[in-house]
Amino acid sequence: MIPVKGFSGKKVAVLGLGRSGLATARALQAGGAQPVCWDDNPAAREAAEGEGLVCSDLRRHGAFENIATLIVSPGIPHLYPTPNPVVAAATDAGVPVDNDIGLFFRSFAGPEWHNYDTPPRVIAVTGSNGKSTSAALIHHILTEAGRDSQLAGNIGRGVLDIDPGGDGSVVVLELSSYQTELARALTPDVAVFTNLSPDHLDRHGGKGGYFAAKRRLFAEGGPDRAVIGIDEAEGAFLAGQLAEGPSDDRVIRISVARKLTGPGWQVFARKGYLSEYRKGRQTGSIDLRDIKGLPGAHNHQNACAAYAACRSLGLAPRVIEDALHSFPGLPHRSQIIAEADGVTFVNDSKATNVDSALKALSAFKKVRWICGGLEKEGGLEALNGVEGHVIKAYVIGREAAGFAMQLTADAQVCTTMAAAVEQAMADAQPGEVVLLAPAAASFDQYDNFEQRGDDFTAEVKKRL
Repeated sequence: MIPVKGFSGKKVAVLGLGRSGLATARALQAGGAQPVCWDDNPAAREAAEGEGLVCSDLRRHGAFENIATLIVSPGIPHLYPTPNPVVAAATDAGVPVDNDIGLFFRSFAGPEWHNYDTPPRVIAVTGSNGKSTSAALIHHILTEAGRDSQLAGNIGRGVLDIDPGGDGSVVVLELSSYQTELARALTPDVAVFTNLSPDHLDRHGGKGGYFAAKRRLFAEGGPDRAVIGIDEAEGAFLAGQLAEGPSDDRVIRISVARKLTGPGWQVFARKGYLSEYRKGRQTGSIDLRDIKGLPGAHNHQNACAAYAACRSLGLAPRVIEDALHSFPGLPHRSQIIAEADGVTFVNDSKATNVDSALKALSAFKKVRWICGGLEKEGGLEALNGVEGHVIKAYVIGREAAGFAMQLTADAQVCTTMAAAVEQAMADAQPGEVVLLAPAAASFDQYDNFEQRGDDFTAEVKKRL
């Protein structure tokens, strides 16, 4: 646990008592603060009270008297589309609003660091797609290299639930836009921006607000090194803002769209080969084509991001290459769950938006595509650029018929996962891939994308 500093003897309100909220309350208590907790869910309040935490209705009049700050869980809106009433009340009362990420960055360093040969480092990864895989891959490489590494944030453990930093240790954080937009402290040593595509637009008031939330990790934090994916205009713009000039190697540009040249520090992947260039000279190269845990160009981008982040900490290219080959991949992200009779079954339930689904589809040549769910803003038109990869689509979800009508590929309305898997397996031929890449949220039929992916896996395996 990381005890929260700066609030000893003060009352701190905690809104939302899920994983991060409970960890925050415990860490505040460990640091001498008095957490005052609230969740609209009675079961969550009961669980907190069972741990000895104090719960008080933060919606009542005068609830923020003598409260030093309000800590908000990531899923709770503070501005768009409408502020949560508790957040609005705190704002009206002049009470600062923060989150567990902000508390972590103000509390992680300790006086014992003065005795370390190498102070602990923090690598923070954000972006629209690939941040979970990139963060997990960085953690895997560091662990395989013998470095003390912890994975936390939007993946792994809650940031305040991890162990204090040791000599030479590294904390790898996956941070969503919900987390970066509100944290009052953001000071990573290395910050990674994978890419940007439209997502969570209602929460951020549009694409500009979404990018601004991601950009805070770099603009507010001033990391020693910034690894920036420049295949979208926003990433290229961000890299240009951070660099003092073309040769500024504090910014490491990465790409899977083109070869990068110039006097700076670049890492790119083309035709399955990763290349590193510094000061105009090649300093590293890795063949990514046979790495089963990283299929497709989107995973090659993740490899570039992880490679660059680890190189910034001084790891040798050969050490990184060896670790890439042992990376198993993440559940629900281009995860091969079975191979039978020449057919490969891939679970990419995490492909919850159009861009991530496109990348998953592009990784394979002959696809029986299971898609559909709760459609996000922006429509599905971009999905019609991959007809050459898709043999047939099998559409699930409550609005499956409307979803299918927007696709130019041959599409069959199946509605349920069971029906989609059954039909896709019946149709599949050797050399083809049955791929779950929904391009939609899961909430019309499932609690989360993990549950959807587990259902796909179960339906496949019971038929093999």
